[in-house]
Amino acid sequence: MTSVCNSLLKKAVQFLEEAGSREKQDNDRSFFIRNVRLADRDMDTPGAVYVSAGKISEIYTEGNTDLAGKACAAAEKEGIPVLDGQGLLLTPAFTDMHAHFREPGFPDKETVETGAAAAAAGGYTAAVLMANTNPVISTREAAGEINLKAAEKGLLQTFQAVSLTRGFDGKDTSHLDGASPQETPVASEDGRDVESPVVMLEAMKKCAAAGIIVSCHCEDPVLSVQANALRRRGDFKGAEKIFRLAEDTYTERNLLLAEEAGCRIHIAHVSTEKSLDSVRRAKARRNGLVTSEATPHHLCMNDGLEDAVNPPLRPEKDRKALTGGLRDGTIDVIATDHAPHTEEDKKNGAPGFSGIQTAFPLCYTRLVKTGEITLSKLSDLMAAKPASVLSIPRGLLKTGYDADLVLIDIDKPFKVDVNSPDWFSKGKNSPLDGQELYGKIMAVWKKGKQVFKTDGGERPGTEQEPK
Repeated sequence: MTSVCNSLLKKAVQFLEEAGSREKQDNDRSFFIRNVRLADRDMDTPGAVYVSAGKISEIYTEGNTDLAGKACAAAEKEGIPVLDGQGLLLTPAFTDMHAHFREPGFPDKETVETGAAAAAAGGYTAAVLMANTNPVISTREAAGEINLKAAEKGLLQTFQAVSLTRGFDGKDTSHLDGASPQETPVASEDGRDVESPVVMLEAMKKCAAAGIIVSCHCEDPVLSVQANALRRRGDFKGAEKIFRLAEDTYTERNLLLAEEAGCRIHIAHVSTEKSLDSVRRAKARRNGLVTSEATPHHLCMNDGLEDAVNPPLRPEKDRKALTGGLRDGTIDVIATDHAPHTEEDKKNGAPGFSGIQTAFPLCYTRLVKTGEITLSKLSDLMAAKPASVLSIPRGLLKTGYDADLVLIDIDKPFKVDVNSPDWFSKGKNSPLDGQELYGKIMAVWKKGKQVFKTDGGERPGTEQEPK
């Protein structure tokens, strides 16, 4: 009888300890933030937000300030932290549909840890990672290892993509048999394209059966070789023309193959007016099954900047067409195509920009402040819509959603400095270095836990994911 009582007492003590731990964790993820400008896809208004146990519990807008005052007083009475937003912008954290963290294989360029830190400093709490690593990530087990590693850091939820062909061999799609969108929601040969239309169609059919999104880097590989040779010789204009043809022909090809396969297709980094028109026509034929993205650099820069990126920066006519595609909904998502490189690789012509930390400031400065799109539209493109494409409940200031939030100063300019302690990516390859932008990320919360704050370069923390 005594042993039974001792056992029950031990269980009771354990239960109380676990309950106390849960209560402390919930309190750590609870706060009230007032005096902020709330902006997401559906609103842009002064207000306040009450976060409880990592979730958005209540949202108070300009029309219910009395309730906000009472809720603020109640929070203070209960010992819940009350933060003064000082009139700054509070928006849902961003989701990146396209980033390269270079792990495994290229730790000198980026790792999951440094990429996640840069993402947090850029206002991102979720990202799709591409598979062009060494070895190429082709299996759900390999993808799961990357996702688990990111989860252990606690800064960023990752969705590691798998390759369309095993090891990028262009032939074998057997690894897609039995694939699950819960484990690997995206498959992509990003960094190249599947040359054989027969193999591409086979991969797309398997993804259609599994419910997996096919993300396409649309580029004819034969034309790409010619274009890269021109670029290495310094002929950027000639290279741009061939890269344009490579993108336009393969965009149309991949959209037609996806239609035949019946799969969901996502066109990565659209950069030309003709490819945009192809996407627009395909969307009209296949409503809800075709999505596309554009990068901050293709939306905000033109070919006046001769710096290697793939696809290359296009003439102003194309840039204007892309911003029109944002407004009419042809482009669903702004995705960074974050592509960090070493200084040596960049000198040798490696294409790509390290852009996950500057995506919002660049787009806010060049697109919102100039009147090309609204702030709510930018939030939709960076937060709500990518979450919708991935079928995850995030990206809005909405009760019941995880408190993944970003506090931003959109009024004071700041200078980008890739050599400062505030720059967290290993890749220093940014054409924005030394430029002045608006939209500095001041603080980021993931599930109510602060994972970044602007404080003179202290690296974002490594809080464990709550269980």
